[in-house]
Amino acid sequence: MTVRSHPEQVAVRAATAEATPVFRPNAKYVLLLGMMCALPAISNDIYLPSLPEVAQDLHTSATAAQLTMTAMMIGGAVGQLVIGPLSDRFGRRRPVLIGVALHVLTSILCAVAPTIETLIALRVMQGFFNAAATVVAMAVIRDRFVGADASGLISRLMLVIGIAPLFAPSVGGLIAGEWGWRSVFLALGVFGVVLWLVVWRRLPETLPAARRRDGGLRTAARGYATLLRDRHFVALALMPGLGTAILMSYVVGSPFVLMEGYGLTAHQFSLLFAINGIGLVGGAQINAVLVKRVSPIRIVRVVLPVSLALTLGLLALAITGAGGLPALLVMLWLILAMVNFAPPNASAIALSRHGEIAGTAAAFTGATGAAIGGLISPLSGLLGGDAVAMAAVMVGAATAALLVLALATPAYRRGGAWSGVGG
Repeated sequence: MTVRSHPEQVAVRAATAEATPVFRPNAKYVLLLGMMCALPAISNDIYLPSLPEVAQDLHTSATAAQLTMTAMMIGGAVGQLVIGPLSDRFGRRRPVLIGVALHVLTSILCAVAPTIETLIALRVMQGFFNAAATVVAMAVIRDRFVGADASGLISRLMLVIGIAPLFAPSVGGLIAGEWGWRSVFLALGVFGVVLWLVVWRRLPETLPAARRRDGGLRTAARGYATLLRDRHFVALALMPGLGTAILMSYVVGSPFVLMEGYGLTAHQFSLLFAINGIGLVGGAQINAVLVKRVSPIRIVRVVLPVSLALTLGLLALAITGAGGLPALLVMLWLILAMVNFAPPNASAIALSRHGEIAGTAAAFTGATGAAIGGLISPLSGLLGGDAVAMAAVMVGAATAALLVLALATPAYRRGGAWSGVGG
């Protein structure tokens, strides 16, 4: 099969021509989109040090407290599926402004939740509404960029997305230490107000009225049916979700593994969380430079086997105890440094295949990521909540990612780096 003759490549080249950048994004533009994408991550990470306190205050188990994290991700998955098509119909600005405003409201309600069941339900709603910020940010990128340009911009966004959660646990720990875990949600409400004002003033409309899709649920269903018929799109859309599952296994499990299992204080945990965050951000920035020289699909097909090998190494260390906590932390840092290589490249490749329904495609990709991460990450708690359980879940997610790429795309076959799958 030659590059020239493949029909899917023709479609990708047409999409590339349609989405040729009309400007180079400046730092303020990247910061704005990064703040939008970071809203769900901040909503979870600022709350991390409070999980043991929530379990104690609401008289519930650690697993139930972890479900408040999972609930937001599941709500985010559903929210993206709904809001993505709405952004294709009504434009990008209106859905994100409404979504962020309702995020503020649900944050305030979370602050006064009387029971764990109420808090879980409100976290589902919070995830649903703040999904608007993420899906619109991704759709805006696809409105103007494609391929390596989109992948590079997404990787730059990881700098903002990564830096914000670096400090979120420390800030959340300080707030909760002074005023209790409920005040953390009030802080999230304040952040939402600031983000709403910035979006209102600075986010331009990138979807002209002439390109908007008329129709309601039937049109949205047709859009999702189109995506589901594209096997390569679906496979690539799963990659960010499986990467998120690795990350969320760490995010959800680490407070209990490190604070309860290894006796770290909240301050020590926040410091280690920040150090691991540096690995996340650093990996994303290396990818942003690398993607200018190497095709996105080539990066993905190298990174996934390496990630699997590292997670297997972490599992071995957790089982044997070799090297103690320092060895465990070094291996964990290496795994997290690899997490942000595959998702931006896979997302950019997937979105490049369906520029005519960018919002719907971004919603599908984002919802898949949130759903997979939300469903898989609690498994570490159900399996015992220790380092072995956390590492085992990471191995499972890394294995699944590699199998999907190998079996559902031509990435590892002869000629598999053609641009139809991201060459």
